[in-house]
Amino acid sequence: MSRSDLITVTEPRSPASEAYRTLRTNLEFSSLDHPLHSLLVTCPGASADKSITLANLAVIMAEGGRKVILVDGDLRRPALHEIFGLDNAVGLSDLIGQDGDLSALPLEESGVEGLRVLTSGPLPQNPSVLLGSDRMERVISALVEQADLVLFDAPPVLAVTDAALLAARVDGTLLIVRVGSTRRDHVQQAKVLLEKVNAHLVGAALTNAGLDSSVSGYYT
Repeated sequence: MSRSDLITVTEPRSPASEAYRTLRTNLEFSSLDHPLHSLLVTCPGASADKSITLANLAVIMAEGGRKVILVDGDLRRPALHEIFGLDNAVGLSDLIGQDGDLSALPLEESGVEGLRVLTSGPLPQNPSVLLGSDRMERVISALVEQADLVLFDAPPVLAVTDAALLAARVDGTLLIVRVGSTRRDHVQQAKVLLEKVNAHLVGAALTNAGLDSSVSGYYT
């Protein structure tokens, strides 16, 4: 993964970029009654689309005028530092694993105005223990205080408990479903698991979907 995956930056007028703007609009309207200050993005099973989709959504959210913090909560296979070309020596795992002041967060500039990134940091031995700790709840609160919206990346729901632990602590969860590879029963299982922790599932975003021929000519 690399910065070339940020199609919202490299091709801002493309159909894909417009689809991300539509997703932003849908999320904004879906949260009128329950404002989203923190949103988790995950998927049922392993998918490379998850982190790329989240990164592009973060760009679009920031371009819409919001102060956005993008957090790599995937402490098993982090990817956001690769997408944005950032150093990953210090990050979320350090904040959770250490006691002390949370006023100075190790946020990095993304190169997109209004968007800062908190990388995963060194991979811990027990990610689920850290993510389920009281310290993690305090970290989330500190992040929310510094942004209009905090977006979290997380491992697949069905693979490990990490996503469910985080989903229970944020305002909403968005499920990424890849057309042609994500199994329907896996989506249903993921939904059940998220509901068990009282996660607020705001919806699902489809990736790898073909462009509707009836509108594709508008972008050429």
